[in-house]
Amino acid sequence: MGKISLIITKFKELLRRRLIECGWRDQVRMLCRDVVKENDTTNVTFDMLVTKVTPRARALVPDTVKKELLQKIKTHLLTQKDQ
Repeated sequence: MGKISLIITKFKELLRRRLIECGWRDQVRMLCRDVVKENDTTNVTFDMLVTKVTPRARALVPDTVKKELLQKIKTHLLTQKDQ
């Protein structure tokens, strides 16, 4: 695994942890359940679920999580620039 892949993995893991900590994951799970309930459960496909839930799920990501990840990325890029 290359250096860039490791860095991306590190940021993904941070994002995953923060989303779990703030309850976002549970909120998205509830959105999925709501979509299934709203539609005939036999007619719900994965693609349909993703299409319906993704915009709402993205909107639920707390600004604090976005800002923290952005700051970590900026800091990483600045330290790489100085090296």
